[in-house]
Amino acid sequence: MTCPEKALAPSRREARRLDRRQTILEVAARHFLENGYAATSMSAIAAILGGSKGTLWNHFPSKEELFRAVLENATSTYRARLSEILDPGGDLPSTLHRTALSLLEKVTSPEAIALHRLIASEGGRFPEMSRIFYEMAPSHTRMLLARFLEGAMDRGQLRRDDPDKAARVLMRLTTSGCHELLLLSQIERVTPQQMESDAAFAVDIFLRAYRAEGMAR
Repeated sequence: MTCPEKALAPSRREARRLDRRQTILEVAARHFLENGYAATSMSAIAAILGGSKGTLWNHFPSKEELFRAVLENATSTYRARLSEILDPGGDLPSTLHRTALSLLEKVTSPEAIALHRLIASEGGRFPEMSRIFYEMAPSHTRMLLARFLEGAMDRGQLRRDDPDKAARVLMRLTTSGCHELLLLSQIERVTPQQMESDAAFAVDIFLRAYRAEGMAR
């Protein structure tokens, strides 16, 4: 009898293909961040990888598709973690604090700061790059958060309002402190204490604005 785990396990050929794809994404991510979008070419990445150029093109037919895959690879783990944090059965202030802190940990990482600077510097010339970044990162995060906040409104924990706008408010409050200073090179690094303080500030202001009447403070 065939073991279910073995039946679901990828073949050696498929495993090699997935490993190769992951290697391509890691090399491409470094190249995009170190050299910029304009200076990154499929040929340059293929040269770093070695082997046939056709291998790269078989995985990703264009630089745009490669950039999208790099962002998907970089954000998928965070989205999964955020989905776990946004527990509708948990204490609302604590859940929002963990959410804000998780967002700060993500966006203040060296890779995220480098990516934000890349988008700011080259997004005007390459609107497709900005569009992909927006769809894969801030827009997706806001969608998950808005869905959670809408549920909190349905449960009477928050006053009724546009959940998408509420999510945008919380995200902006969260990133208005140490993340902004880091992005603008006003500080070199962010401490856990700064992130805790910014998360607490954002949630406090958010709940002052959105907490439903009669809810305990």
